[in-house]
Amino acid sequence: MNRSRAHRGRSLHITVATCLALAIVAASCSSSNNKDNADTTVAAGATEPAATEPAATEPATTEAAAATAGTTAVAVETSVAAAATTVAAAPSGDPIKVMTVTTLNASGPTYKNIANTAMAYEKYINSRGGIAGRPLKVTVCDEQFDPAVATTCARQAVAEGMVSIVGSFTYFAESIVPVIAASDITWFGACCPITPSELTNKHSFNIGNQPMYAVGAVKRAVDDGCKNINAVIIDGAQIFIPPMENAIKALGKKFGKTVILPPTAQDYSSEVAQASEGADCVISIMSETPFVTWNTAWTQSGTTARQYGPQGNLNSVSAKGNEASTDGDVIAGMYPDISSAPWAEYRVALKEGGYDTTALDYNSLGGMGTWAGYVAFAQIAATIKGDITAKSFFDAASTTSKLDLKGMVPVLDFTKEWTDGLKGYERLFNRSVVFSKLDKGKVVPLTTEFEDVSNLATGKAG
Repeated sequence: MNRSRAHRGRSLHITVATCLALAIVAASCSSSNNKDNADTTVAAGATEPAATEPAATEPATTEAAAATAGTTAVAVETSVAAAATTVAAAPSGDPIKVMTVTTLNASGPTYKNIANTAMAYEKYINSRGGIAGRPLKVTVCDEQFDPAVATTCARQAVAEGMVSIVGSFTYFAESIVPVIAASDITWFGACCPITPSELTNKHSFNIGNQPMYAVGAVKRAVDDGCKNINAVIIDGAQIFIPPMENAIKALGKKFGKTVILPPTAQDYSSEVAQASEGADCVISIMSETPFVTWNTAWTQSGTTARQYGPQGNLNSVSAKGNEASTDGDVIAGMYPDISSAPWAEYRVALKEGGYDTTALDYNSLGGMGTWAGYVAFAQIAATIKGDITAKSFFDAASTTSKLDLKGMVPVLDFTKEWTDGLKGYERLFNRSVVFSKLDKGKVVPLTTEFEDVSNLATGKAG
């Protein structure tokens, strides 16, 4: 599969364990220190806007259909925008209070796209009548990359009677979930569960699927005909290795070598040389910031190998300046590309909120994951008869057997845990992947059909 760079036509997040490695999760969530131009001042306990409703179009089911997804998405987006001109009755009554927790002020990775999405959803849904006629009130709590502050966020959620903590990402969910669960407050709609409590606690309802995208990358590489596959895992994300090795073994192959990448480095030339040696394809599990440095070294190496990396990390930001060497690289993710029909309302909400979508990556696990979390929250909350409380929402979520987000993710069943899968991942309800690719530095859809990789993650073929 080695090709000249001119004919690389390559086909194409998140991570886990230590905080730096977990930047993969959120980088896929999109880790960035860039500033958005929107007026968003959020600190621990600050209250700001967020929210939305499900899009109306199912995803296409073939790669050919991906080519027409953009046209369909534009039609849906136009319809959504037109609907906004219809005056909805203003929501009334006591607000439905929820919280989103993430890192905003810290020296490491920050996830302002998560906070902005939560605030965009609040504004969007309240301008359209709220949830069951009631206004949504979102509090964004900045845990400042500090487990003690994360615990403070959890206690604030309890003290203020939050219904749920929605669409969040933090490295310190272990400091939050047990605290809120004691008061029946759910940890709901997370894109990137990485801690034991997120993956096992009955009050955790995940929509994302770490580390399934890495398993999907293995499958795609083999399906694409890769003969010699190496892997690169950022140090601290070794949790990805067992399911990846299970998958490649089930597919009748093995990794030529696995390179553990230092989380921070000025130059990855040595590691690129190791990873690309003898390989036609390399599966790279790292976050956006390391990918920037990595891709520079990748270009300089002259390798013709194709990369397979995580959604939100191997992206237009990390490919900038290295468009030729990353052209055709495959992106494995949890969500269809943001340009597709399921995200029409999300695009409208970002536009209505005045967010600069070129400043931060919203086509990421963090951005789309938070939006999907809020759409799911609203869908379930609207079914509750009587008062919407932490307990009534927990009960409603626990009995939801057909959560249909209209193509953002597969239809999910929160009543069935993954008891025959990876041990310790029982609350991983979504185990499907979808693919995009880099085309001259831009992320474009490659497939829109979800592929379930549950069996491969446990070492079973098919």
